[in-house]
Amino acid sequence: MSDSIKHECGIAMIRLRKPLEYYIEKYGTPLYAVNRLYVLMEKQSNRGQDGAGVANVKVEVPPGSRYISRYRSVENRPVVDIFKKINDKFIDVQKQDPALLKDAKWLQQNVAFTGEVWLGHLRYGTHGRNEIENCHPMLRQSNWRSRNLVVAGNFNMTNADELFQKLVDLGQHPKDKGDTITVLEKIGHFLDEENQRIFDRFKGSYENPELSDIIEDNMDMQRVLHRACRDLDGGYAMAGITGFGSAFVVRDPAGIRPAYYWYDDEVVVVASERVAIKAAFGARYNDILEITPGNALIINKNGDFSEHNILPRLEKKSCSFERIYFSRGSDPNIYNERKELGRRLIPQILKEINYDLENTVFSYIPNTAEPAFYGMVEGIEQYLSTWRKDRILSGHLNEEELEKVLEFKPRFEKLVSKDVKLRTFITNDDDRSEMVSHVYEMTHGVIRKKLDTLVIIDDSIVRGTTLEKSILKLLDKLGPKKIVIVSSAPQIRYPDCYGIDMSKVKEFVAFRAMLALLEEHGLEDKKEEVYNKILLLQEKGDLRKANLVKELFDLFTDEEISVKIAEIIAPAGIEAEVSVVFQTVENLNAACPQHLGDWYFTGNYPTPGGNKVVNKAFLNFMEGKYIRAY
Repeated sequence: MSDSIKHECGIAMIRLRKPLEYYIEKYGTPLYAVNRLYVLMEKQSNRGQDGAGVANVKVEVPPGSRYISRYRSVENRPVVDIFKKINDKFIDVQKQDPALLKDAKWLQQNVAFTGEVWLGHLRYGTHGRNEIENCHPMLRQSNWRSRNLVVAGNFNMTNADELFQKLVDLGQHPKDKGDTITVLEKIGHFLDEENQRIFDRFKGSYENPELSDIIEDNMDMQRVLHRACRDLDGGYAMAGITGFGSAFVVRDPAGIRPAYYWYDDEVVVVASERVAIKAAFGARYNDILEITPGNALIINKNGDFSEHNILPRLEKKSCSFERIYFSRGSDPNIYNERKELGRRLIPQILKEINYDLENTVFSYIPNTAEPAFYGMVEGIEQYLSTWRKDRILSGHLNEEELEKVLEFKPRFEKLVSKDVKLRTFITNDDDRSEMVSHVYEMTHGVIRKKLDTLVIIDDSIVRGTTLEKSILKLLDKLGPKKIVIVSSAPQIRYPDCYGIDMSKVKEFVAFRAMLALLEEHGLEDKKEEVYNKILLLQEKGDLRKANLVKELFDLFTDEEISVKIAEIIAPAGIEAEVSVVFQTVENLNAACPQHLGDWYFTGNYPTPGGNKVVNKAFLNFMEGKYIRAY
């Protein structure tokens, strides 16, 4: 993706199903879980580079022993920073007495991060500053083990204000209005109530401290999670650990955010991406399971586990951007889907270049567009195979023409390279744009000046600013007659509110194109009309009812908006003609049939909160407020 956006987060959980001494004996180290969790998190570093955190809970240690440990970091390489600190603890033990590294009982009583339950998190900050206090896992502490709670997740809630107010109405005094703290306290509240319910049930039959064990053994986490999650509106994959070692991962009813798990007789493992589990444990892809939307994977303190329904399932709308861009393309399913996205663009591309393959060069913008490029290559070759067959069967070719048909090859080149070591960390827009121009390098001497058309594929176009301010200027220096920017995703028209930092509509180049068309066609009064309709919904407290911004986009065809986008992103003074080709929504859904969450493109949100966010975002735009809509 040429436009930089912050998105998603990553979760990683490991539950050891056997005592620590088993892993020491079999693998020769007490660091079995540490090493596997490190791989799980590093293989998901694409999901979060603002910060990271790791929590560990020991099961069944005596009173007076620390049983919850946590490290968080916002250093330049936060995962490496955290695991270095954890490893240093074991290096200290080795210096003290190497034999102690074989003593599981001593380690668990004297060394942190030697427990059976592990929870890791990678953060991309869509809310809050990049401070360590905003890093997961979050910890809710109590002197009663069964009331302690550790939570980390990949989520955004569209109704965080309402959830906050519910906590206040219960008599709580939350320290923060953010959805992370709100969710933590909401689960914690019902965990407390479940503790009290079991205490009241058994208090006449058992005495303390035996009653504490009875509470832990009878804790109904399915009940806790149902009561805690029933008011949530958003996309989420939330993981948690109680102080006594039970663990859970709950997934939203529409399956917006991803969550996968794998198990054998030694471990239960959960991650946001299959490829991480494959890398860390050598699991076969077919054995890695998807947590069912609306369900929770619950692991008890003995290491037994099962899926439980928490909330009624909605129509599955897993995020299509996971497949287009966010998740690692080394997952075979994702790789093939991205190739299919490229292949399905061929009819539009051929039409745009007037079928002139002889004078066209095909390339891509690295790095995530590469699989779509390979799909585009296959699509061109399939087209040529049919073309050759038809020309030969026509029977009208002489020997020279036949030879030319058989030998013709399309031109596929790597014209754009990306210096991954050069990070555009500067936040000032002008300075950042200048730095972006140094991130990309062009291959000269391939394009025939003023003769060739350059077709270059990107995975998606969000703001279009990087294309406008750097990439197109650099491509123009190669001297093409025409530049065709191809997006493997459809036009991004509507804000996200389920985990991606895309909530300000004016940032979208498709939205800016729609505004320009309104002005050109003398339809600017339509903006006021929609604005007033949304205000009326707001007065009635009914912003969730419908996405009214769709009315503005419905005034124009996809082609009209694409033409206007091309005009917007074409830099002043560019010599080459510029056009833009976007994927169709129909082809997107066909290429990614299990991930039909296409609200970015269609405005069809999977939860009512999405309608509220898009309507609120439009109000903010009309009122000149450059703030988030959720």
